[in-house]
Amino acid sequence: MIRLLRAVLFLEFGVMLLVLPWSAYWDRNYFAALVPGMHELIVNNFVRGAVSGIGVINLFAGIAELLAVYVARHTAARLRVEPPQPAKEAP
Repeated sequence: MIRLLRAVLFLEFGVMLLVLPWSAYWDRNYFAALVPGMHELIVNNFVRGAVSGIGVINLFAGIAELLAVYVARHTAARLRVEPPQPAKEAP
């Protein structure tokens, strides 16, 4: 269950970091307005691309985590052995 929650967290952060720098919300950042010169840095396309790159890395990490959960479940299902059935005797 923890691995699924971790995967969801990675995927959510990945999507947010991928999309948010290119939205209007990014331009109206309260914290950037407090520090002079910070707004110019934040709206720089290279910084936006770097943040989006971190989002892509998070998306890949979330997908890898989901694949690990999927493989672990199928491996456990394959290794699960049913108890042997008693042999029926022929009449």
